[in-house]
Amino acid sequence: MKPVRKICAVVPVKETRAAKQRLAGILTGEQRQLLAQTMFEDVLSALAQAAGLAAILVATVDRAIAEIAGRYGAEVSEEAASEGHTAAVAAAAGRLDASGFDLLTVPADIPLLQSEDIRQLLSVHHAAVDAEAPRFTIVPARDERGSNAVLCSPAGAVPLRFGEDSFLPHLAAARTRGLEPLVLRLSHVELDIDTPEDLAALLRERAPTRTHALLAAWGPLPLRFNSAGTGSDGAAAL
Repeated sequence: MKPVRKICAVVPVKETRAAKQRLAGILTGEQRQLLAQTMFEDVLSALAQAAGLAAILVATVDRAIAEIAGRYGAEVSEEAASEGHTAAVAAAAGRLDASGFDLLTVPADIPLLQSEDIRQLLSVHHAAVDAEAPRFTIVPARDERGSNAVLCSPAGAVPLRFGEDSFLPHLAAARTRGLEPLVLRLSHVELDIDTPEDLAALLRERAPTRTHALLAAWGPLPLRFNSAGTGSDGAAAL
């Protein structure tokens, strides 16, 4: 049997009081903060139920997020957490490398994530012939611009830099390190929530998430689009 390395899931979460500014046209500041916290709990719940993860690390300085993390047994770190997504993950990668862990990082705004998605991701990643060789597996966002899940063995195998156009640069960075990236497409992982259009796509998915329950409690939202993505007379509702 091939040895399986220890994997720590890292979830960076910025302060939720300023979360999801691109939803300001349809949600109040309080709603956006609650939405961010609820999506994070959906993500954390899936990670906590996933077999194959040795630990979960949440990088945040947000007290409400830290409290939720504690309920799921996740460790909380403030190291570089206020310096942005990339800095928080880089700090975690250095820490995990020193402790002999591999790195799986996912964002806090993919509420459709299920433990089965993690199982599939780990299965593909562990299928390498040489289990001790460095490996890099990535799940892109639905527009193939962002990187919605990245698994590195070892944790520092590839320097990670996140942003709206990180997917292709991550592939290039892996190849620069001599690694052929494994690209996996998982519909539950691909949908991150930043814009009204993203929320509309989420509402089309009939999933039993905390986020869906929250949005249902708020009632129909004014999510209006035509085929080009802007303008229409329709409203999205559960």
